[in-house]
Amino acid sequence: YFRRWSQEQPRGVLGAPRSVRVPAGVGSGRVPARADVSGVSAGLAEGGETAGRKRFADWKRAGLATYDSGHDDLAGDVTSRLSPHLHFGTLSPTELVARARRSGGSGAEAFVRQLCWRDFHHQVLAARPGAASADYRTKHDRWRSAESAGEEIEAWKAGRTGYPVVDAAMRQLRHEGWMHNRGRLLTASFLTKTLYVDWRVGARYFLELLVDGDIANNQLNWQWMAGTGTDSRPNRVLNPVTQGRRYDPQGGYVRRWVPELSALAGAAVHEPWKLPKAERARYDYPDPLVELAEGRDRFLRARDKD
Repeated sequence: YFRRWSQEQPRGVLGAPRSVRVPAGVGSGRVPARADVSGVSAGLAEGGETAGRKRFADWKRAGLATYDSGHDDLAGDVTSRLSPHLHFGTLSPTELVARARRSGGSGAEAFVRQLCWRDFHHQVLAARPGAASADYRTKHDRWRSAESAGEEIEAWKAGRTGYPVVDAAMRQLRHEGWMHNRGRLLTASFLTKTLYVDWRVGARYFLELLVDGDIANNQLNWQWMAGTGTDSRPNRVLNPVTQGRRYDPQGGYVRRWVPELSALAGAAVHEPWKLPKAERARYDYPDPLVELAEGRDRFLRARDKD
């Protein structure tokens, strides 16, 4: 049966079989509709192999060619958003590599590199399963505990840190169950480096909300950003103001997710604390939790003691 089925498929692509024989006595149940499941993100796309392949085909036409130059653009967002399908297995990374390379170009190769990173993290975790909960490469950090940094952690989760691009990304996560990759890097850097909170706090929270919450990629990307993973520059700290100006230069991403600041034009949205006092008072938005230089110095001092 499998031989006949596979021979009917286009070369290089294996579709799902029309039927699967199961042992006698195994029952089946109705697959619940999305409306029947509570707690589903409002931004969760339709699932299944058919929907996944359609999404890839649509994105290949509209986004693949510009992926290399635009994948970090927060407001433009030319990312594929295929990670939930990869996580649940409704799309195969091997098939996506083959189809992207048939299109060719720098966008396709940049997309393939991201898929390679995904598989790399799975291989790392297979070799070091303890890295799901322990430092892959310990720096003997003296992380601030959830108790000592509790209010700051809650502000980070709620998107009320006072740094607009960080808050925009955290609010996108709460609303969609997904976050732009650049946002993931920024929010992880802010929690682990600027607030100096244990990466496991952030990794756990992401797994609670992410529809593509894959243990290998979530934990090891958090460790990469925390400086305890495979990054060759473990002391790297991302400045959210600089990153916001670079990857959201007109502030469209921030204005979408932080509507309190929607009246601020252009790049001014990234530094609302610089507004004249009378104007600043009109915005229901918090002051920064911590000065960036203060947070960076605290992190580097802790690392220097190692």
